Amino acid sequence: MAVQPEGTPCWADAMFSDVEGAKSFYGDVLGWTFGESSSEYGNYTQAYADGKAVAAVVPPMPGQEGMSQWCLYLASPDAAATAAKVREHGGEVLMEPMAVGDFGTMCLARDPSGAVFGIWQAGVHEGFEAVARPGAFAWAEVFTRDPGASDGFFPAVFPYRSQQMQDETMDFRVYSVGENPVLGRMRMGEEFPPEIPAYVNVYFAVADCDEAVAKATKLGGVLRFGPMDSPFGRFAALSDPQGASFSVIDLTTTEGEMPPMGDA
Repeated sequence: MAVQPEGTPCWADAMFSDVEGAKSFYGDVLGWTFGESSSEYGNYTQAYADGKAVAAVVPPMPGQEGMSQWCLYLASPDAAATAAKVREHGGEVLMEPMAVGDFGTMCLARDPSGAVFGIWQAGVHEGFEAVARPGAFAWAEVFTRDPGASDGFFPAVFPYRSQQMQDETMDFRVYSVGENPVLGRMRMGEEFPPEIPAYVNVYFAVADCDEAVAKATKLGGVLRFGPMDSPFGRFAALSDPQGASFSVIDLTTTEGEMPPMGDA
């Protein structure tokens, strides 16, 4: 796939203390295969779905051991300029833009509500080689207790059009690049324990949501929500055995009408 427009999700990776355990779990649940780990880059190991690069797993760097979590990277033509915008609009740069060989330049940031995300300026590694098919990235949402902070931040840092879903049961907004929805923003309610910080939830596509949930829970994963039918697909929220949250979605099984959207 070509370099993605600015603000488009372009890659996802996660640190795991037990990388082999993570490879076994996601290999069974999402059908991933794995490339050779690169010792030059901290044993970074790419995951593939049908031969297409879709994510990566890596052991934690010294001092970063602990809870595993997925990190979503948003495309940027200039990581340093995006980092400056992050600071300008009340966010925090957790890791300054850093060249990763000739693969590209990465940066880690946090929005004002506490959600951590990555920034990726593509070099030879342009990002996802496949999306929206079994095993590949499908969607992502910023889960936050302070939606106003996120809504003020993301469209200021990236060229997003922001639209509010007209649904009285939830506070949900969609950020789009042009006409393409690329990222959701969900208000965290009381169903989320207070110790859970704001985070970016990554969805991976599966051929059968219920089958993926059954595999995940059998292997020590925890079902957090669902499976549930929606106009976007049948989905469920899970945590893997090392605590990383993610969701699975069958994009082909849809139910109900798309909710109306209103411009912010």
